[in-house]
Amino acid sequence: MKKKIRKKKRPDWDEYFLGIARLVSERSTCLRRNVGALIVKNRRILTTGYNGTPSGITHCEVTGCLREKLKVPSGERHELCRGLHAEQNAIIQAALYGVDIGGGTLYCTNQPCSICAKMLINAGIKEIVMESGYPDQMAREFFDEAGILVRTVAGRKK
Repeated sequence: MKKKIRKKKRPDWDEYFLGIARLVSERSTCLRRNVGALIVKNRRILTTGYNGTPSGITHCEVTGCLREKLKVPSGERHELCRGLHAEQNAIIQAALYGVDIGGGTLYCTNQPCSICAKMLINAGIKEIVMESGYPDQMAREFFDEAGILVRTVAGRKK
């Protein structure tokens, strides 16, 4: 009699990469929202990014959050922030290390804002896979107009 082998449930690719994006988000230094992103091509991780202040700049946990002080609603006045978004950091890492991200997929914990949407479009990203939305309708309109596929995938339950 053959012994029955129990197979564990492996995450599908979306679950796998979104799980890594959640882990990357734990490095965030933002006081309002922790966001993680990674750019993938051919099922290979090319770059990662999380939201926080640029290298050499004092973190918001020391200075306090300017957006909180000014009571700026989420999704508005992005320039009033010391930090970079996770998507921006992922793109910057690619540029810094000469990694071609054109044709890649962005996995992120939250929908990119309209500023990041414009950068992702010009960087040649072809698909966005995210866990949750963000109050920025203009970003969705940009992705639609640019022909970028946007999918929301629920995170894997433990």
